[in-house]
Amino acid sequence: MIKVSDTAKAKVAALMSEEGFEAGSDYVRVGVKSGGCSGLSYELNFDNTVGDTDKVFEDNDIKIVVDKKSFLYLVGTTLEYSGGLNGKGFVFNNPNAQRTCGCGESFSL
Repeated sequence: MIKVSDTAKAKVAALMSEEGFEAGSDYVRVGVKSGGCSGLSYELNFDNTVGDTDKVFEDNDIKIVVDKKSFLYLVGTTLEYSGGLNGKGFVFNNPNAQRTCGCGESFSL
């Protein structure tokens, strides 16, 4: 399961609307790919389709889709949004990450 904080929910809904997606029916696709300074980096996109091996969740009225491989790295993660002076953007609070980089965009297990 992947959770979505209230601040992330508001930002996701606004961005989806700007890009022609509907928060009530379309998906936030969360994934993991090789790269970044810690070895793995997060991906975040909007999508309106679900693949055969995708896992689908809904939290805080946001529908999330994750491919099977990425799901193993993301179980228990909370998607948050930070708009503070130290930087703006989505933040992945991943309990599986043993090490993260300074920018918070990559991690390792």
